[in-house]
Amino acid sequence: MSAPACPESASKDGEAWRRHIIRQLKLRDRFQKIRFQDVIRAYFRLQERTNQRATILQSVRPTLTSCSENVQDLKTTTGELAYHAVELQQKIKIREAQLEDQHARLCELHACWVEVDSARSQLRCRVEEVRTANLLRKCDYDELLRRHRDVELRFRLASERSLSLEENLMKPKQKAAERMNHLNERRSRSMEATSNVTTKLTTNTSVGPGGISPEKASLQKTNLAEKGLARFLSLCFPDKTSADGCSRRKCGQDEDLFTPVGVCVAARVPAVVKHKLDAHDLGINAVRFSSSSNLLATGSTDRFIKLWDVRAGQLDYRGTLGGSNEGITSIEFDPSGTRILAASYDKSALLWRLEDPVPKLTLTGHTRKVTAARFKCSLWQVVTGSADRTVKLWDLHRAACTQTMEVTSHCSDVVCSEYVIVSGHYDHKIRFWDSRLARCTRETLAQGRVTSLDICPDHRQLLSCSRDDSLQVVDLRMVHTPIFVFSAEGFKCGSDSTKAIFSPDGSYVAAGSADWAVYVWNVGGGHLEARLPEVHSSTVSAVAWSSSGEYVVSVDKSRCAVLWSDI
Repeated sequence: MSAPACPESASKDGEAWRRHIIRQLKLRDRFQKIRFQDVIRAYFRLQERTNQRATILQSVRPTLTSCSENVQDLKTTTGELAYHAVELQQKIKIREAQLEDQHARLCELHACWVEVDSARSQLRCRVEEVRTANLLRKCDYDELLRRHRDVELRFRLASERSLSLEENLMKPKQKAAERMNHLNERRSRSMEATSNVTTKLTTNTSVGPGGISPEKASLQKTNLAEKGLARFLSLCFPDKTSADGCSRRKCGQDEDLFTPVGVCVAARVPAVVKHKLDAHDLGINAVRFSSSSNLLATGSTDRFIKLWDVRAGQLDYRGTLGGSNEGITSIEFDPSGTRILAASYDKSALLWRLEDPVPKLTLTGHTRKVTAARFKCSLWQVVTGSADRTVKLWDLHRAACTQTMEVTSHCSDVVCSEYVIVSGHYDHKIRFWDSRLARCTRETLAQGRVTSLDICPDHRQLLSCSRDDSLQVVDLRMVHTPIFVFSAEGFKCGSDSTKAIFSPDGSYVAAGSADWAVYVWNVGGGHLEARLPEVHSSTVSAVAWSSSGEYVVSVDKSRCAVLWSDI
């Protein structure tokens, strides 16, 4: 058995053992640490990053909170936008459907347009064909019109020649017959007076004082009285009366002057409507009675003159006169009542025979509308006034103008006597012309623009109507001093062609008004005699008074004619 170890050796063994353990631990630590060195470093780096992230998060947390709120807002907005997007998608689908419908309709319209275009092309070809045919027809029509005018001219010349020959043939026969009748009458009266004297001389033997018998003295007194009465009648009625009711006297070699013989003792003031009718298709501008009072003529804008028989308070249609290219402005019968003269908007005046609807003569020469046409106290002379500021005198034998009187203003109306022509104008003047000298001899001022003129049957007074809503009567012997100026409350001159007239006895004047009524004034008293009620439906343009004084006719712009009487 070994002896126990000493303490020093024991301590040495313990220290060696400890060093060995430490070396082993270090070796193990070295081997194990090497294995986990990368992990540890990564762990330290991760811890550093974690600390940094925590620091960053602490600094960024408020921002994140606001961002989260923004995210919520964005989510809300995104939801709304998504809703709007859905709505817009629906609208887009609706619009696409509408576009499809419109596209389909456009296709249909295009097809229709193609058809219409083809139809238009066909119509254009048809129009060209019709135009070519019309040109050919127009050429034929112009040729026929020329032939018609030539034939009408020859016919008119032949008619005038025939009338002239007939008149030239009849005048000597009429004169010879009158001369023979006059000689026979004188011979019969002389024979009768001779036989009476012879009988009395043989039967009576008593002789009065101075050697003359009482019967012979009485016969001489009777003859003297008859001669005095005949001289008085010849002074009062110097002309022979023709069969048509007008007095005729010779003036020159070829002209018969006519003056109407008064047949109206007293005109009647109208009060009652006897007949009302639509006489034309358009407004009526003129109306006139014939000298016999049983025939009425109306002229209208529809280019026609219509004739009406006046029978028992009724207007019976008789016929129509055509031939004017435009509306009628005035009409007048000739003194014999067998012809009608009219003025027209087509710059001409026309003459008809009552039995012929085609104009016998057309007087052309004015450059603007003819406003008035009148017979100049003769069957073969006519006076016209026009808007071209001229007054013309025409010879109907030649259908030619013989005198032209130039004026400085638009002529609205004319009236005539034997050697004097009176014209009314827009410059407020009434002019008096000497037809023998073709110049203006006098002028008188009216109250306003003159629309019409009329002369009293005794040719002593002149009536004018003007646009100042008044009528003026002038004494032709003192033309500068008006006798009366007529106006009334409500009376208004409705147009530049309103016509006023005298009654056939010269006691009254009448005119139509813009208030659809007819006004009648008393010339002697100067007061308003009557206001005929508003039977018309528009402005009354013209009035006519029959020569018998029994009837009055008024016409208006709405084609209506009204016949008035006193009962």
